[in-house]
Amino acid sequence: MLDGVLFFPVTPFTTSGEVDYDLLAAHIAKGVDAGPGGVFIACGTGEFHALEIEEFGKIVRTAVDITAGRVPVYAGAGGSVAQAKAFAASAKSNGADGILLLPPYLVTMPQAGLVNYTKAVAAASDLPLIVYNRGNARFDEASAVEVAQLPTVVGFKDGTGDLDQVGRIVRAVLDALEPSGKPFQFFNGLPTAEVSQQAYRAIGVTLYSSATFAFAPELALAFYQSMENGNDKLTAALLRDFFHPLVRLRDKVPGYAVSLIKAGVTMEGIEAGPVRPPLVDISAPHLEELTAIVAAGRAVLADELAVH
Repeated sequence: MLDGVLFFPVTPFTTSGEVDYDLLAAHIAKGVDAGPGGVFIACGTGEFHALEIEEFGKIVRTAVDITAGRVPVYAGAGGSVAQAKAFAASAKSNGADGILLLPPYLVTMPQAGLVNYTKAVAAASDLPLIVYNRGNARFDEASAVEVAQLPTVVGFKDGTGDLDQVGRIVRAVLDALEPSGKPFQFFNGLPTAEVSQQAYRAIGVTLYSSATFAFAPELALAFYQSMENGNDKLTAALLRDFFHPLVRLRDKVPGYAVSLIKAGVTMEGIEAGPVRPPLVDISAPHLEELTAIVAAGRAVLADELAVH
């Protein structure tokens, strides 16, 4: 079972667009040393959509080698059913501890089709699998219960923000699994999940993905601890001075949920390189804004330390 702040590394690219595995290793090592609860490699923040299978396998292997069993390593899988099965098999053969199942490619599907997609990928390896409820892969209560009962499905991650629906899914899944006692976890997977985590906690979703951890782990950890310890004043200050401004900047350009994180990683000393198309790198004025936002967040922590 996972706990703590979940680390979603970026995938560093060279200026010519190739994966820089040395910088990837350095990035993962720095993040794991900061103390996350798990590493989710080659997922949304890691530009899974832009990776081919050989790159993916090497990226997963790098994460597994650098992490060295200190925390679990989950890898992304998705796209067409054939691609998703191939990525799941590669994750297994390269030592991953689990899979985050990303949405199928493009198509809108009936609930039965979404369940069948999940079953097909789950059958491709015996790794624990977390389903991702977002985009065109939106579960209802019945389909969520059905996939939750698959032997290897261990979690449900939401990226829709539909708290009404998700709250009903949480209740339905927990009730269905109670007789068997099967462990199961729920995750908030919205971009910059910290800004919605108070609402998700209210419906029983205590885990979340933190893109911020990739470049400012001390801010991500401070927010997590403030939530866990009921430090409402620090939670509010971090939201007001760091996370809300970060979201405002993120929303200025589609794809900045990844581009800003890569820029932050570079800003903090590891050259993450450009994003791959169709994403775009952040502009110079936006980099200045990001720098100021991070400084403001760290000022909040400095004030907190001064008080205590």
